Amino acid sequence: MSPPRFIPGHEVPARPRDTALLFAAHGLELLVAEHDNTVRIPTCAELPELATGAHFLGTLGDVDCYAAAFPKDISPPEGMKLVPARGLFNRLDESLFSAAGRALSIAEWDATHRFCGRDGQPTVLVPGERARRCPVCRTPYYPRISPAVIVLITRGDSMLLARNANFPGAFFSTLAGFVDVGESLEETVVREVKEEVGVDLKNLRYFGSQPWPFGRSLMLGFTAEHAGGEIQVDGQEIAEAAWFTPDNLPQLPPRLSIARQLIDTFIAQVKARSTPA
Repeated sequence: MSPPRFIPGHEVPARPRDTALLFAAHGLELLVAEHDNTVRIPTCAELPELATGAHFLGTLGDVDCYAAAFPKDISPPEGMKLVPARGLFNRLDESLFSAAGRALSIAEWDATHRFCGRDGQPTVLVPGERARRCPVCRTPYYPRISPAVIVLITRGDSMLLARNANFPGAFFSTLAGFVDVGESLEETVVREVKEEVGVDLKNLRYFGSQPWPFGRSLMLGFTAEHAGGEIQVDGQEIAEAAWFTPDNLPQLPPRLSIARQLIDTFIAQVKARSTPA
């Protein structure tokens, strides 16, 4: 049976909240109930004080979902704890994890835009959309989305994968970076690759996108071919990088990520080319 589909929304439904899921976030941590090494998202009935002012996220199957910021100055209720949301990657199904990522961004937006950055006045929620607005200067504040590019570079049947110096674990992945002011997506790909591993690109093509809660970003995926240059890692963001074939792979990122989708798609293409018709 496929997992229930998440349908986003912002208009609060006229239904009781007791059985609804409440994604309580603090920074990039999420409040969960844990028992016998399994985790679950608590309900609004378990967190009534947070549920009152929570934001409606949408529905997961026939279950309503809400998001709220968890105050940093109180302890989690008994049987619950704050855990890094990234650590829930393989512990929640894809639909729940997607809703949790959305909750992280909405909770932070609500907590960090309670006052106008222009004149310091308290902001108010805007009916009919996901926004807060200053009642004095009318400046609207929406949840922040930071665009970032991610690219798989290939050379024949090989692909260039790198290990980020700042990420936990020893897995290798595709190259990525945030879009700078005034850049196109394509310019960002070329710049980031040159800065991080020193190679040139050709045949840059769009692959797909994925919302990514860690950095509140939207990942825009590309593929590209190696056009020249030897690998020279920057030694700051990238600890090491190398060419890998499908028969000689390092530890890879989780399958849920667009990085893994890029890698798996290329592996399938290489295997298809080597299979006799």
